[in-house]
Amino acid sequence: MHRTPCKRSATFNKMTEKNVFLKLENLQKTGSFKIRGAMNKVSQLSEAECAKGLIAASAGNHAQGVAFAGKARNVPVTIFMPLGTPVSKVNATKGYGATVKLVGQNFDEAYIAAREEQLRTGATFIHPFDDIAVIEGQATVAMEMLQQRPELDTIVVPAGGGGLLAGTLLAVKSIRPDIRVIGVQSSNASAIAIAYKGKGDGLLPFQGKTIAEGINVKTPGNLTMKIIQVFVDDVITVSEQEIASAILFTLEREKTLIEGAAAAAVAAVLNHRIPGSSQNVGIIVSGGNFDVSKLVECQQLCMNMPLAK
Repeated sequence: MHRTPCKRSATFNKMTEKNVFLKLENLQKTGSFKIRGAMNKVSQLSEAECAKGLIAASAGNHAQGVAFAGKARNVPVTIFMPLGTPVSKVNATKGYGATVKLVGQNFDEAYIAAREEQLRTGATFIHPFDDIAVIEGQATVAMEMLQQRPELDTIVVPAGGGGLLAGTLLAVKSIRPDIRVIGVQSSNASAIAIAYKGKGDGLLPFQGKTIAEGINVKTPGNLTMKIIQVFVDDVITVSEQEIASAILFTLEREKTLIEGAAAAAVAAVLNHRIPGSSQNVGIIVSGGNFDVSKLVECQQLCMNMPLAK
């Protein structure tokens, strides 16, 4: 994997009155952190497991990671993705040699279809988040951050199924338990936040679509939630307008295109949702696989919402 930059941003510093560092996983191979977990899992499979072929469900980034990992081991890969998955993610997954099947209106429906296919074929399932090998792979993002920026006192992490957040927690709380770790979700897909705050069981009826399709997960992982409940310092939500605004702001001021999931974490910092005592804040910019046709949607969402100052 690439050791991605952890870049200081003078623009973000001025906007937030904090020292902000962007961990640019959008520059990772396949355009997101997901390849770390996928490669860690697939590299540990036996020859017998690989001989069955690999199958996975994904909103897009895990798909590319598994496809890349499968190609590296010369193993056939089938990926189930929701019908609304950005074309860029579908084409990239096919480009790595995987067979793509578009099923369902969201990740959870694609996941059910993938599990049914796995039972029928006997293929080896690569879970996008609820697997310890995948979680450990995602933990390497935070491990790099601690090496690159030891002055960090807070790390902000986008969360969907919870693999990246759980991995970050395992790494940070083992090495630097004094550092806060804060998870961020869209208010339209906030199952982890609801479960963490004790307002539900984590089984979330969808409240509407989100531009952060990478974290649009109805049911978080059992393993990831166990880790999150024990170690996380807080889980917060941001609005669709705030996410869209963060995408446009980062593109305009940092000359960097990030996807909605990454923008959720950025939005939390830009809109002053992080504790005031946090001064050295790292943001995991989880990916950059954004469908540029959605920039118009971002502009429409932001039309009546000035960025917080």
